[in-house]
Amino acid sequence: MNFVLAALIALGALLDLVLGVSFFVDPALAGADFGLTATGAMGLSAMRGDFTAFFLVAAFFMAWGAWKRRGDVLLPALLLFATAFTGRLVNLFAVETYEGWWMPMLVEAAHVFVLTFAMLRWRGRTS
Repeated sequence: MNFVLAALIALGALLDLVLGVSFFVDPALAGADFGLTATGAMGLSAMRGDFTAFFLVAAFFMAWGAWKRRGDVLLPALLLFATAFTGRLVNLFAVETYEGWWMPMLVEAAHVFVLTFAMLRWRGRTS
């Protein structure tokens, strides 16, 4: 079970690594997949900085936690994805749905579920 859990987290980390690098290399193209359009250098800078940070930090802590089987290391990634999911949920009720609204929420919910499960399973491990 620990191997499967670590593999799921590593796959999620790989996805997040690809997204983070995509935002770093070409924020306009990566942003388009998220429904974002940058208006000038400031918008591109915000996308390149903020989205890269979000995904690369999550990927780093997920990979580290999966490698070491340490639940405490997964907390930063869990907080990032739980916050993102909450923001989308609020938007779902406060604004409206849009085509494909469920896919990013499903990905974020899967991150939250797997990371929470791993944190509970690996709690107290320090090696």
